[in-house]
This record gives sequence, structure tokens and C-alpha cells, in this order.
Amino acid sequence: KVTTVWLTAGLFTLMVDHHKEYLAGVRQLLVGGDVVSVPHVRKALELEGLTIINGYGPTENTTFTCCHPVTELPETISSFPIGRPIKNTTVYVLDSKMQPVPIGVTGELYIGGDGLATGYLNRPDLTEERFVPNPFSIDPQARLYRTGDLVRYLPDGLIEFIGRIDNQVKVRGFRIELS
Repeated sequence: KVTTVWLTAGLFTLMVDHHKEYLAGVRQLLVGGDVVSVPHVRKALELEGLTIINGYGPTENTTFTCCHPVTELPETISSFPIGRPIKNTTVYVLDSKMQPVPIGVTGELYIGGDGLATGYLNRPDLTEERFVPNPFSIDPQARLYRTGDLVRYLPDGLIEFIGRIDNQVKVRGFRIELS
């Protein structure tokens, strides 16, 4: 009688392809850890009463930073947006000079708020590079995390994941730095 399930994007794809019937009765299906396949979301939404939630978030800012619940995906949608920030979280889509970009323009996603880590253990160099001062806050201690993720705001305010700035890849939901 499980009603809520969290799956990585890879496991979600396998479940939908090979055991979609196991998800019958699930009301909330949270998917994250990588790009979520739109055809698989559409196929899973054939199950009655199911809401699929795209949960985006790097470890540096809790498991989910942004969420986007859907009960249907219009045919015009080619990617499953990562949604909007959760409570007590701020996100910015910024250019290379840390200036906000207009709606529809690709920029890097920066994250701040209550769930933000203070840095990396025993890695002050990496902490300084990735956890930067928040230029939009009056608090001089406020920081933003540079995700390295390229995103853009859609006209409805949802955020769409585009890709990576660097060569980082995901393997079964785990971040791998190819360098």
C-alpha cells in the first residue's frame, strides 16, 4: 500500500519500461538525480491518480531545491521542467558576470537559502570557487552555490534544465567529474 515513491531518473525509466504495473496505487512519484525522460513521464501518467514530481537539487542544497509536480504533460512539452524553488530557497539564473538573464535566455543556476551547505570539508579552494557571495542579499554572510547547470526561465516562470557548463556527467544519479 505504498503511496509515495522516490526514484532516480534511471530507475524510473527502467520501472516504466519493464514494471510499470508495480507503480499502480502510487499517488506521488518523485523523480530526480538526472534528466527525466518526457516519454517515460507520459507513459507513467497513464496510471490513474498519479502525480509525478521532478525533484531537482544538488547535494550542496538539500536533496530537492526545485520541484515540479504534473498530472499530465502537454504534447508541446519536449523537456520536463525542474520547476520552482521550494520554500526558504532562492534561485537565480545568471550570466557569466553574475547578472540576471531575461526569460528564455540560458544562464547558470545559482542557489541560496536555508538549505545551503557552508562548503566542502577540507576543500577551502573548491568552497571558495563554488560558494560565492550573494550579490542580491543585504546579509554580507549570504552565499550562493554555483551549480554549473545551464537553465532558463520559461514564460510561465518554470525553470528548464538545458545542460552543463563543464564536463560533469551523471551515472545512475551520481555526479562524475570526467577530469
